This record gives sequence, C-alpha cells and structure tokens, in this order.
Amino acid sequence: MIVKAIAAAVRARQAHSRAVALAAGVLLAAAAALPAPVSAQPARAADTPAQFALPPAVDAALLRAKVPRDALSAMVVELDSPKAPKLAYRPDEPLNPASVMKLVTTYAALDQLGPAFVWETPVYLDAVPQDGALRGNVYIRGQGDPQLVLERLWLTMRRLRDMGVSVIVGDIVLDRSAFNLPARDAASFDGEPWRPYNAGPDALLINFKSMNMRFVPDLAAGVARISYEPPMGGMQLPASVPLAPASLACGDWQGALQAELGAPGRIGFAGSFPASCGEREWAVAPADPDGYAARAVEGMWRDLGGKLTGAVVDGKVPAGLKPAFVNKSPTLAEVVRDINKYSNNVMTQQLFLTLGLQATGSGTWEAGRQAMANWWHARWPQLAPPVWENGAGLSREERVTARSLAGMLQTAWTSAQMPELLSSLPIVGVDGTLRRVNASSAKGMAHLKTGTLRDVTALAGVVDSHSGRRYALVGIINHPLAPNARPALHALVEWAAQDAPAIASTVAANAAGAPGASGKGAARR
Repeated sequence: MIVKAIAAAVRARQAHSRAVALAAGVLLAAAAALPAPVSAQPARAADTPAQFALPPAVDAALLRAKVPRDALSAMVVELDSPKAPKLAYRPDEPLNPASVMKLVTTYAALDQLGPAFVWETPVYLDAVPQDGALRGNVYIRGQGDPQLVLERLWLTMRRLRDMGVSVIVGDIVLDRSAFNLPARDAASFDGEPWRPYNAGPDALLINFKSMNMRFVPDLAAGVARISYEPPMGGMQLPASVPLAPASLACGDWQGALQAELGAPGRIGFAGSFPASCGEREWAVAPADPDGYAARAVEGMWRDLGGKLTGAVVDGKVPAGLKPAFVNKSPTLAEVVRDINKYSNNVMTQQLFLTLGLQATGSGTWEAGRQAMANWWHARWPQLAPPVWENGAGLSREERVTARSLAGMLQTAWTSAQMPELLSSLPIVGVDGTLRRVNASSAKGMAHLKTGTLRDVTALAGVVDSHSGRRYALVGIINHPLAPNARPALHALVEWAAQDAPAIASTVAANAAGAPGASGKGAARR
C-alpha cells in the first residue's frame, strides 16, 4: 500500500507539471488605503517625433508579414531613469492584449494579497469515525484555490484514510458556493470545448478540469493501452484502442484516434493509434465540466481503497461545523509563476475572481472587475484603465493601451513585489512560452509575458540591454495576420536589448509605403 501511495504521488506530481504547461484564478475597500508613493508613479514625458518611428528590423518584419504598421502599438521606456520613452508608437490605442492581460491580473494580486497569500480548502466531518466507518457526511468547501491539482487531491483523500475512514456511510458534499457564476458554454470561445485552456473557473477547481490520457503501444496485442489521470468515478473509459498498420506514419495521431469527446460521462475512440508514435500523452477537458469535481473526488477516493455508500453531491457546509483539516495551496508567488510561465487561463480566472471575493465577499465576474478598476484608479489615475472581462486575456473584449501597461511596469519595477513578478515571466530563449524563441542577442536578457489569439500577438515585460540599461517593453499587434508578425515583436525585443539609438523621425515618413497603412485591416474583436 505504501509503495502504491508513493507511486501515486510521483504520478500526481508529473501530472501537475503537465497540466500546468498544457492548460494549456485583499483588495482594500477604500482607495485611500492604496496610495502609491509619488516616486512610484510613472513619468509621463512628452513624446518626441523620433519616438514615432519604428526600428528598421521591426518595420521589415511587419512588411514581410503583410501587416500594416498601424496594427502595432508599442512602448519602450527606460526603468531606471525618468527620461522620455525610447519608443512610443501609437501608445494610446486600446488593443486586445490576449494573455498579456495576465500580467495585470497577477501584479494586482501580488500588490493586494501579497506573495505569501494562500488559498484554504477545508474538509469537514459531521460524525466521528468508528471502526473504519464514518456514519455521516464529508464536506469539502472550495474557496477558489487555482492549484488543487491531482497530487493535492490525492493527499486530501489520503488524509481521510489516515484518520481511520475506510467507508463513508453517507455522502461526500462539495460546497462550491464561494463563486457565483452564470452558466457557461465551453465551446463559446472557439468551438473546441475539449481543449484544457477552455476550462472555466470553479470554487472547487480540481486539476484544471482536465484529464491526461497516456497511450502506450502493445505490439504483441495489437493495441495501445490507455491510462487516465486522475481516476474518474462514473465514467466509461476504454482501456485500449487498436493500433494502426505499422506502415502508417505518426503524423496527426490525435486525429487518427477519431476521439469521441462530446458525451458527458464517457470518452470513446472510433479510430486507431499509429504504433510509430511510441508513447504519447493527450490532455483534454471532458464534457460536462460542472460534473468534473464530483467524478474526480469519487474516483480518487475509490482508487485509494475507500468505499462510499452514498454519492458525491453539491451542497453547503452546515453552519457551525468545524474543519477536520485544511488543505493549503502553494503561495501566491508560486501560483503566479505557473500562471505567467505557462499562460494558464483558468488559474488566472480563479485569481481574478478571488480578488473580487476578497474585496466584496462575492466571487462574481462583476466583483472581480470592480476590484481591478478600484485598484487601477488608486494606483494610476493618470493612465487609461484596461477593459477587463475575465482577467486572463482569453477574450474578444479585453483592451489595454501600451502606455498603460508600460506605466504599470514602471511602478512594479520600484515596488516590493518586483522580484516575484519578474521571476514569474518567461525568459526569452530559456523557458516558459518563450523557450523556443530564437532571438540571439536577447537570449536570457528579457522577462516577457506573451499573448496570442487568432488575430492578436503581444509581448510585455522587462528587457536588460547590453549597455546595462533596463527597459519596460510593450508591443501589441491586432490584425487578422497578427500571428505571422510575431517576428516583428521579437525584433523589437532585440532592438531594446542591443540598446540601439532611437530612429530618426525621417524614417517614419516611409510608413506611407507599408501595406494597409490606413489601418482598416486591424482587428477590433
């Protein structure tokens, strides 16, 4: 049993790491309690004509991508000096930042809740275990923990077993009332509800509402064996899928499986798995996301040998009941790192709702938006506030200006939260969502949050230059061909890292020759 428990913990830790990468969530009431020191306010120096000209490498990359200059908004400003911006190109245009909005949400959380903040998930028993049986109910109260992953669910159920509970003669009741959210269609954003990044927030969010499937070819049996994490109660899950002919290349192996992912409570495969792929893994968000927590809790309890005579149901913790124990999350600093390094949407949404819950006692989208708006106004009354929907950037509605983001970064640079925020951002050419970026002169020298949608590409963060100067850099492109123009933003980062001089204003005059200079092609969704 001990060996199995240790093995389960190891598998859980591995599943947590995969889920974070793939998946691919206390504002003070009075604004007077949030004054920023005068020195922390970003300087608003007048823009000069030279700052309106794009560096030649950026201009050339836009031209190659067939993206007009006026689809780009950019700002580069030195952090250690109140000088005028090095570059201010259409900095006041509100654009969709995609996942760069996570930078705002995570800094807001660090600033208001503090890096040591943790979420607590208390567990209650309404009876005393006797002779291995609990003749009563177990209650689990979700309070917005964004990282209640497979490993920690295993530890929670293991703790119950260690308290002498082998059989629950009653129900396991899940209290998810901390968040009050409208019904949500997981397919509404892009029509692909099975993708983990489309999972929605939940007061009791378990393992990002995602499930990992591992396919291991068994050539002798002519099948690929399938294992699933976490174990899910009440789901029909095939143990294997036929192998495709040996001559079939790996290619689109997920498509070859012909997965049936739309029915609640089951997953099926109408196709086959190419043996040439070797061992593969696939993370999906099962259908019926509202039922995910119940299935995961039941599955883990039974996997640990526990028995349940009742069911796993939604409900509320009775008033006055004291917790038997509490499962605490990693610190906010650790959570923020996972959010920004891997651009985890549902974790960010949990964080956004937590800010509203801490500020007003209500875990609603509107409370989160109001909390963010109050914080922004108290910190930067001189800067245009962002437009928030869910704080994660997985939105067609969210907007922010390059000047506002740069101003926030200037303030963050002089704040006590700077080390935690900066270390949470992907490093160019090293890790996170920027590990594969080939920007030789900037490798290891820039901490940047990335953002990508079908018509958005964006970067924002801090660049260390070869001269020793440090810059806040923001670049946002909104256009149907925006993903093709990502090299333009990489060129902007290299330009800042090389500390190249500002471009003479005469270069800007060439803008008239760029395709689509009128800006009519820029996306507004």
